Amino acid sequence: MEKLLSITNLKKYFPVAKSSIFAKQMYVRANEDISIDIYRGETFGLVGESGCGKSTLGRVLLQLYEQTAGSTMYYGRTLESVAPAYVLDTLSKAEKYIEKYLKAEKHAEELSKKCDELGEEATFFDLQNKNLALCDAQTALDYCAKILGGFMVRETRKGASLLHEKYKNSFQAAAISARLDDISLEIDVQESMMEDNPSKTQQIQRKIAKLEAKKKNLLAEQEKYLATAEKFEKELTQLKAPYAEDEEFAKYEAMLDNGVDLKRLKYKEMRFLRKDLQIIFQDPYSSLNPRMTVGRIIEEGLVTHKFFKPGSKKMQKYVFDIMNSCGLQNYMYNRYPHQFSGGQRQRICIARSLAVKPKFVVCDECVSALDVSIQSQIINLLQELKEKEGLTYLFISHNLSVVRYISDRIGVMYLGNMVEVAKTDDIFKDPRHPYTIALLSSIPTTDPDSLTKERIILEGNIPSPIKPPSGCKFHTRCFMACDKCKRVPPTLQEVAPGHYVACHFAEQKKVDEDGKYLFDVKITTNQR
Repeated sequence: MEKLLSITNLKKYFPVAKSSIFAKQMYVRANEDISIDIYRGETFGLVGESGCGKSTLGRVLLQLYEQTAGSTMYYGRTLESVAPAYVLDTLSKAEKYIEKYLKAEKHAEELSKKCDELGEEATFFDLQNKNLALCDAQTALDYCAKILGGFMVRETRKGASLLHEKYKNSFQAAAISARLDDISLEIDVQESMMEDNPSKTQQIQRKIAKLEAKKKNLLAEQEKYLATAEKFEKELTQLKAPYAEDEEFAKYEAMLDNGVDLKRLKYKEMRFLRKDLQIIFQDPYSSLNPRMTVGRIIEEGLVTHKFFKPGSKKMQKYVFDIMNSCGLQNYMYNRYPHQFSGGQRQRICIARSLAVKPKFVVCDECVSALDVSIQSQIINLLQELKEKEGLTYLFISHNLSVVRYISDRIGVMYLGNMVEVAKTDDIFKDPRHPYTIALLSSIPTTDPDSLTKERIILEGNIPSPIKPPSGCKFHTRCFMACDKCKRVPPTLQEVAPGHYVACHFAEQKKVDEDGKYLFDVKITTNQR
């Protein structure tokens, strides 16, 4: 499957106001060390209790919240088409980043060796220092190896210089593409005006001719930049040739990444990608402007992202088509949000998001405020639009029954960490994390075979994300916790193809084929 997003060691911390100038700065650790891949055309479900960081993760991926650390690589567009400033900046400081990476990598190896020698005696601080060192190395690597590749260790200065020139010309060509799009849009507007004003035909035709001439000159200029970039690409290939069998060179060459790091984009660059990355908010009423009609709400994004000029007749026809595809009638175009039901408002939100032809949509608990009957209609609509438009969803919900129906894969979050990731069927048939099992046991059912199954009641409350427990964050509520769980944080490990679990008992099956528990529940249980 082809990746659309690749998230590595993502962190999001919110600073807490200090009580005094002498107090230590503290943070709410909303998301911590999250690493997942989201593939084109799939629906990735995200579940967990309220406050676990699900919505925060969705908004961080869209850079609505600034990312504290880690990388979020987007593959819906190439570096050349987005032309981010960070690429040229990295290449101009390549040697500095390489030195920083190699130094951090060496330090991380020393700390890893120390932790391996200590084994289970390794303290929380030993492991934390190792993780911080690895994070420093990863950051430097993200800033360099993904762009420089093998040139990190061979021909650094020359390779960086050639890449700098290649990208500089490619980015100039991309800038011209944006100008060409504007001219094409203006020509469409002029042609539309000519149809409405036959008396001004000659005047408008002269204006169109000028625009066509400008377009022709820009195309010729773009060709020159692309040809120059191609020359530098050939020089780069020649420079790499002698090192084709060099193992160390190949190691870094394999890290080359043509994705766009969303975390490093500037505001204007992120605005360019907004049409690709959209969100459907939880509350359909508060997310709609009460002073704007449905038509204007949907048109706002289309005008902002230059799909149409304001007042275009073609835009109105396009909006009608979008509304119809989302189950809204044409007569609703001039109505206001307060004149609709909850389900209809959510359809308006969906139409607004899909109007700009996104590639990735975050559905942030978009059915939780709706009646069950309306929920099914909205979910069926999302499924239908996904298949029709080839969309990719991050579907956030605390309702496992809903997530099971719509998702291809599911990620389970607890206190900011991803504790289990697997295909939907695997999560329900072979859950491996105690928290996942507790969530599954709480699903209401009318199945008579499930009525004798014990429901696991988790004791206590979710710990504070400001001062999370040491070791495994779930150990304070876990019915399988041991001394190791209190000291050593588990890593997300693959227990079966595509099935990842962060638990010291991950290898142990927890549920048999009949859905019976293969362990003794050590806390309060209730009969259904």
